[in-house]
Amino acid sequence: MFDSSNPTLKEKTFERSVTAEYHGDTMTLGGALNKFGILMALLIASTLFSWDQFQKGSDPTTFMLVGLFGGIVMALIMMFKMAWSPVLAPGYAVMQGLFLGSISAFVNEAYPGLPMQAVSLTLLVAGLMFLVYRFRIIPVTQRFRQIIVVTTVALSIFYLIQWITSQFMGSPIAGATMDSSAFGIGFSVFVVILASLNLLLNFDMIEKGAEMQAPKFMEWYSAFGLLVTLIWLYLEILRLLTKLQRR
Repeated sequence: MFDSSNPTLKEKTFERSVTAEYHGDTMTLGGALNKFGILMALLIASTLFSWDQFQKGSDPTTFMLVGLFGGIVMALIMMFKMAWSPVLAPGYAVMQGLFLGSISAFVNEAYPGLPMQAVSLTLLVAGLMFLVYRFRIIPVTQRFRQIIVVTTVALSIFYLIQWITSQFMGSPIAGATMDSSAFGIGFSVFVVILASLNLLLNFDMIEKGAEMQAPKFMEWYSAFGLLVTLIWLYLEILRLLTKLQRR
């Protein structure tokens, strides 16, 4: 049995699409990667737009909030209505571009050039992880999947507890992981590595989906799922670089 810690790319997700009555074309690995390229182009265009608005003196907060909550709504709908992904996945990419462009503009104001460094490192890491998967340097075994899935779920729960305690109890947990101390930097390095390893699971899940002959629309859904992990990786790298700048 195979699985992915990314909630949008799970075995049951593909099984539901395969077992549903469908008589059209089936997804391919190349098709999923092509769709991912389209989503990346939309994401970049939207990011540059919100970034440009900031450079012109506009407050990007509106774009940030619209992109954040708009992306969340579209992602939730796609997780239940996968057949709508050819329409919603591009919309999600645009929404996330607004969010990322706004966040990056804020960071660039305090640390000029840092977002571009984060982009370069994200693309570099993603490319390296694709090669690692392509040449099976790190085999995606069942035990490997279990470790990454459990660790990622645990991290998600930790983030949730951290947010709740910091908002309502004034807990110092958030400060310990967000500051530029050795512990804070080490924590960010760990999360970046975890996000990178999740890419291996994403690649494996997409390949398995193609082998299962999932419906053609799953190419869009798979591209969307991969984009989710890539955005997570970028944000964690950006956070790590910010901490390093504050030391």
